[in-house]
Amino acid sequence: MLRGFYTAAAGILVQERTLDVLTNNMANARTPGFRASRVVTTSFEHELLTRIEGANTGRIGKGVPMRRVDDVLVKFDPNSLEETGRPYDMALDGVGYFNIQGEDGTQYLTRNGAFDVDENNFLVLPGVGQVLGQEGPIELTTSDFTVEYDGTIYDALGEEIGKLLLTIPPEGTEIDQTTNGLFTVADMAANLPVDATTQVAQKWLERNNIDLNQEYTMVISAQRAFQACSSALQIIDKIDQKAASQIAAL
Repeated sequence: MLRGFYTAAAGILVQERTLDVLTNNMANARTPGFRASRVVTTSFEHELLTRIEGANTGRIGKGVPMRRVDDVLVKFDPNSLEETGRPYDMALDGVGYFNIQGEDGTQYLTRNGAFDVDENNFLVLPGVGQVLGQEGPIELTTSDFTVEYDGTIYDALGEEIGKLLLTIPPEGTEIDQTTNGLFTVADMAANLPVDATTQVAQKWLERNNIDLNQEYTMVISAQRAFQACSSALQIIDKIDQKAASQIAAL
């Protein structure tokens, strides 16, 4: 019965993690540029199954008693842009990320361009930190500014205010998703500048890639699998208790 316990318990843990990831996707259904995640599962090592008959043993194959969470992967597929008319909103048409200096000192990458200004007139991603330019945080003393396709920001008189720091991690770099569409990499200094094919669109925001209908369907499926594993665990426990009581009665 121990194998049954482990199998059912492993199923509960997998579905619990799956539900956490799916509900986080749904919670960010209105976050611009957010990328949905998916749980990837794999099996534990195969165990060798043998049959013992008297003094002879025979191999009858391999079995996989349980599964586990192997990784949580992010769907980086491209998305369309939506016009907002708001001067602080910006979107990236192409590959790459905005760079944000978090309030905790951590530097983040994001596709979320729903920016604003703080009380010190710095361009910020609300709740996260300051938007970085190529020479540090960008300070805006006016709301009358223009952002060119290459990320250069000009005031109403045509004077350059700064240029957005737009980068992309080198190919093969592991990108970790944190919260609310923020990403980190181990070595931010190794990130490369984007090329001319990536353009900044002012007064636009990038849509996220969350399909709520699909997320709802997957949540229902995960909930039913969770309930099935939970019921199986209870049944196995009752069988084990009954077997123990009957053996004790003998």
